[in-house]
Amino acid sequence: MTFDYKKEYKEFYMPKGTPSIVRVPKMNYIAVRGSGNPNDADGEYKQSIGLLYGIAFTIKMSKKEDHQIDGYFDYVVPPLEGFWWQEGVSGIDYARKEEFKWISVIRLPDFVSREDFDWAVRKATEKKKQDFSKVEFFSYDEGLCVQCIHIGSYDDEPATVDEMHRFMEEQGYALDITDQRMHHEIYLSDARRVAPEKRKTVVRHPIRRA
Repeated sequence: MTFDYKKEYKEFYMPKGTPSIVRVPKMNYIAVRGSGNPNDADGEYKQSIGLLYGIAFTIKMSKKEDHQIDGYFDYVVPPLEGFWWQEGVSGIDYARKEEFKWISVIRLPDFVSREDFDWAVRKATEKKKQDFSKVEFFSYDEGLCVQCIHIGSYDDEPATVDEMHRFMEEQGYALDITDQRMHHEIYLSDARRVAPEKRKTVVRHPIRRA
């Protein structure tokens, strides 16, 4: 059986339709940083996704290469994720997309070392004749968070966020978005193939005890 992170770690990737509290452990990611409106057809965000998947699939298919990764097992590439923020804004203002700053990420299996990652960047650069210098190995310890599955357009997320924040406060927590702890989205639907009203997105915010 091919290992599927979404199914094996449902508490992180497939939460219920009501808010919940979760403690997220440290994970390693393939990451690309950028800024600007994610909807721009030729924008930085769209380009970042191509870079991420270029490395993700190079690592996944490494079993067919001369670089054999110690501890490798066959797996489904985890979903695309994003950490988002705007300068001077606590949370997210969806009306000002051009001011977005983001880190687009795809989770790395734990068996992938930094050396394996560096090999994948070199291999993808050579094979695809493309510049992957923006891609980085990113470790992030997310910690205590409130999260909820959001079904619908990304622009409709504020209603889900409001519900998350009410729940968080009822449970004795406060929002803890900082320079290091960001608004986090995990995309369970392919936006190119799924209608906006049916898209499933995990929305996650960092919290602390009030």
